[in-house]
Amino acid sequence: MEDRCAWCGTDPVYVAYHDEEWGVPEYDPRALWEKLVLDGFQAGLSWITILRKRAAFREVFEGFDPERVAAWGDAEVTAALANPGIIRHRGKIESAIRGARAFLQIEAAEGFAPFLWDFVGGAPVHNTFRPGEIPTSSPASSAMSKALNQKGFRFCGPVITYAFMEATGMVNDHVVTCPRHAAVRALSAG
Repeated sequence: MEDRCAWCGTDPVYVAYHDEEWGVPEYDPRALWEKLVLDGFQAGLSWITILRKRAAFREVFEGFDPERVAAWGDAEVTAALANPGIIRHRGKIESAIRGARAFLQIEAAEGFAPFLWDFVGGAPVHNTFRPGEIPTSSPASSAMSKALNQKGFRFCGPVITYAFMEATGMVNDHVVTCPRHAAVRALSAG
């Protein structure tokens, strides 16, 4: 794709992520939780670092099964900290455990996917940005960040939640010159 979003560059892993995943509306609660956890691990790092370690993250975090991760204790944290395949940051690992417990509460009360999608009115927001115009946060990402923090999540500030909203298709921020912009828009037409 000649005019794809510039942020993905030419790295094949990044290009595949851009062309196949980024911006595609995600409604599966477990997949949403996984992406939120991975975005939290990205804090202070590049997304390509996380993508390259995603398979190891999935293995260490037991397929991102919230029920299993919510039950983690010191032994699992110690094992995760010893695994060079992931980002070994105690605060982020412990945040994932807290997030799993919060996920279970939200899922039982109202559903995790509806809770998150409510911040965009239940349907993808299709922006019409040109290169260089995309913001790093929004009022919706600030509201989501605040609500997630109140529920017990960590590493989910407004910039992280905006990146999460873009990644999960809550916000279509493929630039209008990118062929994926129209393709992603078509996924939510109906």
